[in-house]
Amino acid sequence: MEYVPNILFAIALIVGVGYFTRNVKKLSRNIKLGKDVDVSDNKPQRWQNMVRIALGQTKMVVRPVAGIMHIFVYVGFIIINIEVLEIILDGLFGTHRLFSSLGSIYNFLIGSFEILAFLVIVAVVVFWIRRNVIRLQRFIKPEMKGWPKKDGNMILYIEFVLMTLFLTMNAADSQLQQMGAEHYVRAGSFPISQFLTPLLSGMSESGLMMVERTAWWLHILGILAFLNYLYYSKHLHILLAFPNTYFGKVKPKGQLDNLQSVTNEVKLMMDPNADPFAAPATTDAAAVPEKFGASDVMDLNWVQLLNAYTCTECGRCTSECPANQTGKKLSPRKIMMDTRDRLEEVGKNMDANKGEFKPDGKQLLDDYISREELWACTTCNACVQACPVSIDPLSIIVEMRRYLVMEQSAAPMELNNMMSNIENNGAPWPYNQMDRLNWVNE
Repeated sequence: MEYVPNILFAIALIVGVGYFTRNVKKLSRNIKLGKDVDVSDNKPQRWQNMVRIALGQTKMVVRPVAGIMHIFVYVGFIIINIEVLEIILDGLFGTHRLFSSLGSIYNFLIGSFEILAFLVIVAVVVFWIRRNVIRLQRFIKPEMKGWPKKDGNMILYIEFVLMTLFLTMNAADSQLQQMGAEHYVRAGSFPISQFLTPLLSGMSESGLMMVERTAWWLHILGILAFLNYLYYSKHLHILLAFPNTYFGKVKPKGQLDNLQSVTNEVKLMMDPNADPFAAPATTDAAAVPEKFGASDVMDLNWVQLLNAYTCTECGRCTSECPANQTGKKLSPRKIMMDTRDRLEEVGKNMDANKGEFKPDGKQLLDDYISREELWACTTCNACVQACPVSIDPLSIIVEMRRYLVMEQSAAPMELNNMMSNIENNGAPWPYNQMDRLNWVNE
């Protein structure tokens, strides 16, 4: 019976990590459904972006209140979980505070963890108030109804409970140390949990042990559960923010990617030595011509799909979007959420069909993202600039527009007129080249 807790802990650890690994493989498979794209350039700049934006949180503090609170949660949650290593080893080997031999260093670490845990609780409360009491506009947009709203609150509740369990565990532990309970070595500094000890005064040694062990088990099981909740949550960004900022766009924001096939055609047209009557180069007649643009998630590249999974649903992109501010239907956040939802739907389709996608009569265009949303975009890059983790909603919008124009000839009338004028008159205006200066004589 002595080793039963260790065995149960090992089973919980294996199940939790195993299920997380399964979800990571599914996530990787879904992202790889996208087209290949070369992002091996500018490696020094990419590393700098990752360190500065993902690790340094530089784009978060542009909005100081949310930025500082997020840093508390980010740093606190990551650093406090360093203690998870000790908890795991204690759980596997039946020890208690295994690293207590570090002495004053250990005391400093535990004290720091407690202060950070308290700051996390404060930040979580502030975030909850901003979402549910103050109700900031970017948190009550149409795309945030239902699961996105519940998910945002659920994360706050989980973090609050985990930090509270951590402090409760330490409070009971410090009491047991004071009582000289067997197996509870005198170690650690408790600057925050000491204020909880009056709540535990008068309890027997066995009662305190029950409180400490219950908090310990719930804390580690909660962490394992939260680890597996990440896949289904917008909080997946705590893992994907680092690769996403590394693979983010390093070209000037106004520089759009051109289709190579179109570029080749334009070069041929501009080449004075090219024979316009020459027969086209021979190609495989059976080859399927490449689709222009994107109508579904498989037409996007894998970096764009990584963007979709990384979206934090913070709404900074939408709050900065001039189209959204003027009442248009476009929300860059919704573009990313819709892309992720469709990608998840495709992944479930493959799961149900032994890894093969069976056409389901749906696509990203029209079924998730409307044409009205796409054409409302001004391509100003405000959403790209505002995103704290280097997501590029504009690239998806441009690809889907490209499909509408080049595959379906479904551009708005004003755009079709402009392109016809360019083709016929060499300019966007509906005037013959010989008549363009007539206004001078009027």
